[in-house]
This record gives sequence, structure tokens and C-alpha cells, in this order.
Amino acid sequence: MISKNLEFVEENISKACKKAGRDRSEVTLIAVSKTKPVSDIRQAMDCGIKTFGENKVQEIKDKTQEITEPLNWHMIGHLQANKVKYLPGRVCMIHSVDNRKLADEIEKQFAKTDSVIDVLIEVNMAGEDSKFGLTPEEAPGFVKEISVLPHLNIRGLMTIAPYTEDPESNRVFFRGLRKLKDKINEMGIPGVNMDTLSMGMTGDYQVAIEEGATFVRVGTGIFGERDYSKAQ
Repeated sequence: MISKNLEFVEENISKACKKAGRDRSEVTLIAVSKTKPVSDIRQAMDCGIKTFGENKVQEIKDKTQEITEPLNWHMIGHLQANKVKYLPGRVCMIHSVDNRKLADEIEKQFAKTDSVIDVLIEVNMAGEDSKFGLTPEEAPGFVKEISVLPHLNIRGLMTIAPYTEDPESNRVFFRGLRKLKDKINEMGIPGVNMDTLSMGMTGDYQVAIEEGATFVRVGTGIFGERDYSKAQ
């Protein structure tokens, strides 16, 4: 099932890139493996997937202990400052930076290993109360504020669009995030040249690609529905 699902997702990504006049190499598929067992991840690995996204630090810890092959692990979920200490050496990118306390803790923990971590600033484009993230108005100032932290490399922006039956309804949020990235780049903040947009999930990743996504986060579309009663 996973291999067939991946074929379908790949076909859709390629179609969306072609429609937008983009090269397929510009978009990275993140297989969101939260709550899924290592056996499922290995099936995806057998299909050539090397980039995985997790929402919880504990799952990243457990899975990286069991899977020792070199993979690109992304922390895509809400991150509490007291859990950051477990991430150095385990993840290549954090997608959900949205407050100074968290940014300072990431700086502190990655300084200990003298390593620089790629980060994305989470923006709540739709203004949903149920979602984390900065407002679009807050984001430019926040990027400037944390750009002085030497162990954070601000690569771009991330958003979680509303759940919808009509992916077209999220186009406005994806387009807005792309424009926000361009606006921040035009500010000429020293050390900041953002090239990354993490946006689009199982229901709307094709629209996100058409609007400039460089990372799409697909879980259900690859691994099937989740049973949260088994979540760690």
C-alpha cells in the first residue's frame, strides 16, 4: 500500500510542478511518519524516501535509536523549549519556531554541540485559534530579532493551512506565505536569505506546490489514516 501511495503522490507532485512551470527537483516530499511504526518507515525507505517528519520529540528519539541509516529527520510539530535538548544530532530542520523563548533555547542547545540548525518560522496565515504560529504582521520583526542567534540558520517559513474539503480555498494562504517570504528577503536582514516554504499537506499539497512550496508534508496520503489510540 505504501509503495502504491508514494507512486500516486509522486505523480501528483510532478503534475503540480509541470503546471506551475517548476522543476521537480525544487520540491522535497516529507513523509510524515508520526504515530506510524518503524516497519512503515522502512517500507517508505525501500521506495527511496529519505526525508521524514515527526511531530513529537519522543518519537524522534525512539525512531532514530532504532533506525540508524542516514535519513533527514524534520521536527514539524509544536516544540516545547524543555524538549529542545534532545534534538541536536537527531534532526536537520525545525519547522515550528514561533517565539523568542524557543529560539533562545534552540540557540543554547545547538551551541553546546557547536552546530547550526536550519529553522523555519511558523506563521498562522489563517489566524486560527487552534493553531500555533506568529501572525503575518509579527513575522518580519521576529525574523530580524532572532537573526542575531549564530546557531540558527533561518531558511524560511512554514504554515499549517486550515483543514478543508476544497484545496483551492487554501491557495490564498499559500500565496500569502510566499509573498511574506519575499517581503522579508527584501528587508535585507544580515545573514537571512530565505529560500524555503514548508506548506501543503495530504489534502492540498498540489495547490501549495503551484504557489511555491519547497517542502510538502504528506502523512495520510502515504501511510494511511492514523490510529491515535496507539500514539506514543
